[in-house]
Amino acid sequence: MADNRTTTLYVIAYDIPSNRRRSRVHKILSAFGRWTQYSLFECFLNERDYLRLQAMLAEHLEDAKDSVRIYPLCGTCQERVETVGGPPPEEPDLYVV
Repeated sequence: MADNRTTTLYVIAYDIPSNRRRSRVHKILSAFGRWTQYSLFECFLNERDYLRLQAMLAEHLEDAKDSVRIYPLCGTCQERVETVGGPPPEEPDLYVV
């Protein structure tokens, strides 16, 4: 059965002082989207995945210290995204045997 739910592009930025929590958030976001800058991801999510991501992030964040901002982009805004400067960060290739 085809998945006919719509997806939205979300730009997700985080500011987390703890290396441990920041690494966990990075790992969670890596499972949902593409790492584009050091504290920024782009994720195409349907509503179910968006809610699941929010729940997973909430488990690892400390409200008083951590900040995660999630910006939805409309199709028109997405087409107008520009990149100026160097190449974006890349995850090392992972192989599971």
